[in-house]
Amino acid sequence: MYRERQLSPKNGFVWLFLLLTFAVLAFLTIIRSAPREQFGAVILGVLVLLVALFCLGGLFIVNPNDAKALVLFGKYVGTVKHDGFYWANPFLVKRRVSLRVRNFETAKLKVNDVHANPIEIGAIVVWKVVETAEALFEVDSYEKYVTVQTESALRATASQFAYDAHQAGEESLSTHAAEVSKHLQTAIQERLARAGVEVLEARISHLAYSPEIAAAMLQRQQASAIIAARYKIVEGAVGMVENALELLAKKNIVHLDDERKATMVSNLLVVLCSERSTQPVVNTGSLYT
Repeated sequence: MYRERQLSPKNGFVWLFLLLTFAVLAFLTIIRSAPREQFGAVILGVLVLLVALFCLGGLFIVNPNDAKALVLFGKYVGTVKHDGFYWANPFLVKRRVSLRVRNFETAKLKVNDVHANPIEIGAIVVWKVVETAEALFEVDSYEKYVTVQTESALRATASQFAYDAHQAGEESLSTHAAEVSKHLQTAIQERLARAGVEVLEARISHLAYSPEIAAAMLQRQQASAIIAARYKIVEGAVGMVENALELLAKKNIVHLDDERKATMVSNLLVVLCSERSTQPVVNTGSLYT
């Protein structure tokens, strides 16, 4: 496994000045020696000029949040991460690697959740390269590697959660975004560690049922919502009836036997739980006749 090695190359401005100086001196030597037929000096001047021009190819620039990995005849030498103007061996191949924070959005993937319901899901991942040697030499193309492994981690994560929570305390994709995002980030990081990539953030950007079951699942959600609403209505109505009976007994307004209490409770529950306005009925008789 390749591990990153920090490299401190020579100052580029100093070497630029030296190489230009040698090139100018060599050029002047050639001009002065050629008319005098001093062929030895001319040849030496030409060689020095060629070497100086060749060495100018060793100059390179490292921009902010960039890095240059240096390779000499197929052997990794080191990485320059500090921005500036440098000079190194002209035979070194300098491969640029961006250290900037990057993000991308996956395509909308069709997967099955933990209950085998087909869903559509997408994610946004924020990442950056932290190990240049691993990014360049451990994988073929680290950018494509990030894309493929992220989609793989997203599929695995989606298959471990339900779309909706059907039990109390159950974590689901739609209701526990923070937990799902943390799980997804961990899964992606495990896959990308070999490529020298750090995942800064991962979150779900798109979540929906697949079109073929979307209508049925919408009816199920509506039914669940109606049941929950009805439960709250009945719970509140029972409390109001209980309070009404206690107040009647406490203020000694009327004395009700068990049968009349049952009738009153039934009427109040109908009034409180009904979705339509009630129609009052005036009772002129007695319950016992």
